[in-house]
Formats: sequence, C-alpha cells, structure tokens
Amino acid sequence: MRKYIIAALLSLLTLTASAEFRWGPTAGVNFSTLHWKQKIADTSHLTGFSAGLAGELMIPGIGFGIDLALKYNLHGAHVDFGDHKIWAIDGIKNQNVWLHTLEIPLNLKFKWTRMNGVERIIAPFVYGGPVFNFTLGTNDAPAIEHPAGYVAIQVAGGAELFEHYQISAGYSWGVSYQVRTIKLDNYSAQPRGAFINLAYFF
Repeated sequence: MRKYIIAALLSLLTLTASAEFRWGPTAGVNFSTLHWKQKIADTSHLTGFSAGLAGELMIPGIGFGIDLALKYNLHGAHVDFGDHKIWAIDGIKNQNVWLHTLEIPLNLKFKWTRMNGVERIIAPFVYGGPVFNFTLGTNDAPAIEHPAGYVAIQVAGGAELFEHYQISAGYSWGVSYQVRTIKLDNYSAQPRGAFINLAYFF
C-alpha cells in the first residue's frame, strides 16, 4: 500500500513540476444583489465591476489546472430600507448599498487542449471553486454593518482565444453572510450574482 501512495505522490510531483504558469491583467462586470435570510426589505440588482491580476497554472497534456486571481471588486444591491418604519424613523431611505472587496478566487479549471490545433484559435474551458473576499469598506449605508470578510462559491465557463485572451461568464453564491442590519438581530444577507470576465495572459 505504501508503494502505491509513494508512486501516486511522485506522479503528482512530476505533473506539478511540469505545470505551466501564466498571468496577466483581468477586468470584468458583475450583476449583483443581496439575498436576505428573510424577505423583509425588497432588494434589486446593481451593476458593478472588478479589476486586478489573474493567474493560471495548467498541467500540459491533460487540460487540468488551477485558476486564481487577486482583484478589487465593487458590487452591491438596491435595498428598499425606506419602505419600512424601523429604518424610516431614522431617516434611512431606499438606497444603493455598495461594497468594496478584495477578492481571491481559487478554482479548479479544465481546458480542452487536444482539438487538432483548433485550440490555438479557440479553447473552451470551465472552472469552479471557492472565492475568499475581504471587505475593504462600503458607501454611506447606516442601516448595515459587515464582517471583515466572507466566502463564496463560483462556477463559470468560457473560451481562450488565440492562446492569450480569455473571456468567461458565471455565477457566484455567498456561503457566509456579507452584511447584516444593525437594528434587527440576525437579519443578514449573502451576495449573489452573475459576472463576465476578460483576461489577457502573457
């Protein structure tokens, strides 16, 4: 049994040693909202953006690898706080709640790389995994408070064009809460939304 484990570890080390790492700038647009634990305040989508650096560590020949990034992300939701007396008596109105976060996605990625040369022009891929977010701040939103960070899960698909450009679209679900109201105990919300990303790899 020990021999098989050692052989598997050696094979993994060999594959990792031959992996190819690329990096480059990335930017995107998101269509986000907040999903509350209970339906009290009506909430609708806002359009935000992200920008930063993306990386890709791929194992040649089998198409599997790791997709990661370090990005600034602006997203949020429009929340109708002013329609409810508990917030209206404090002068809080319906407002856009914007959140500034540092986002670190860590995805497992599969890219089709054996297509008889077609992959040099276009190579489809899919990826998914956890996203670790660190909250940098919010706009003036007196009804809410936020933790230092939260975790989300994302899935996406896209294509690499001409071996450099990658465009992808996907969806992200918050696993832990991102905001909670100050006046109502345990009334929190998780972020959700779709996104489109564009990256250029050197």
